[in-house]
Amino acid sequence: MISDMKTTPIERKIEHLKQQLAELGPIHPGSLSEQYKDPQKHGPYYHLSFTWRGKGRTRFVRSERLAEVRQKVANYKRFRELTDEWVDLVVELEQQEREQKQ
Repeated sequence: MISDMKTTPIERKIEHLKQQLAELGPIHPGSLSEQYKDPQKHGPYYHLSFTWRGKGRTRFVRSERLAEVRQKVANYKRFRELTDEWVDLVVELEQQEREQKQ
C-alpha cells in the first residue's frame, strides 16, 4: 500500500477503487429478462442476454439460480462503473502532472 503522505487525493481514490474491485466477487455481463409463453401465460422464464467479444448470446436461467445470476450481473455493472471512474481519475491525474511540469 502507498503511504498517504506521498500520494495525491486522486491516487488515494484510485487505490480505494482497486480495493473495491478486488472485493466484487463473481461477475457476468448482461441483463435478465422475464418472459411468458403465450397464450397460456406459462412462466415466468428467465433469460440472460449479453454481448461478449462482439457476439450476442442468450441463456436460459433456472429460477433456483436467479438470485446468483442477478448478483453476478449487478457485480459486473459495478465493475464497469468502478473501471470507468478509475480511467477518469487516471486521465485527470495525467492532466495535473502535465500542468505541474509547465
